[in-house]
Amino acid sequence: MKRLIGAVTIGQSPRPDVIPEMTAILGPEIEIREAGALDGLDREQISQLAPGPGDAVLVTRLADGTAVRVAERRISPLLQEKVAELFAAGVPVVVLLCTGEFPDFPIPVPASDSSLSGRLLLRPQPLLHHVMQALATSLKLGVVVPAAEQIEEARQRWRGVGREQVVSAASPYESKAQLVQAAQGLAEAGVDVVVLDCIGYTFAMQELFRRTVGVPVILARGVVSRILGEIA
Repeated sequence: MKRLIGAVTIGQSPRPDVIPEMTAILGPEIEIREAGALDGLDREQISQLAPGPGDAVLVTRLADGTAVRVAERRISPLLQEKVAELFAAGVPVVVLLCTGEFPDFPIPVPASDSSLSGRLLLRPQPLLHHVMQALATSLKLGVVVPAAEQIEEARQRWRGVGREQVVSAASPYESKAQLVQAAQGLAEAGVDVVVLDCIGYTFAMQELFRRTVGVPVILARGVVSRILGEIA
């Protein structure tokens, strides 16, 4: 019998660009049940979630492959609803498919069960952050985020990890040229290690950065999948 894990994207499910690569790490004995914060919403409703001045920007993907930007404060309640639905359906472990920072989500517990045993919510951002804190103690860290609007926030988030940080932007959902340009910029900056700070970056993109920059490259979905494997 397969073990069940829930995965909630801030975009729309399914995520054929993410889940197959996670499954390759987790193995065939794991079943992933997907949900998306934007599931069932039309373009007009999605446009109402767009970032405004001062909003934390998140980049995600719709079911048709289109990239969209949403505000963290506007998407968080929808994300929480999907997490709660999966727990209510009996899914014991749920992972957020986003490295953004979100407020705490309460884990619902049925009235007949006073224990939290087996109900876990995995947040990629703190997992990835702590991994890089351990790896990049005295190194020059390269950080890649999807959008230019996220660069300053990323500088603040990654400050103190490594001896120096260089942040670049390249969307995982648009042209390969963006990725190549970002990788070349990090190579010229002389970074010692790179973190791809978005679940949307793929194994192929990780390899592109490895070849171009010539240093170890940490992939968010890789880190999260391997931790999920330990839990499962």
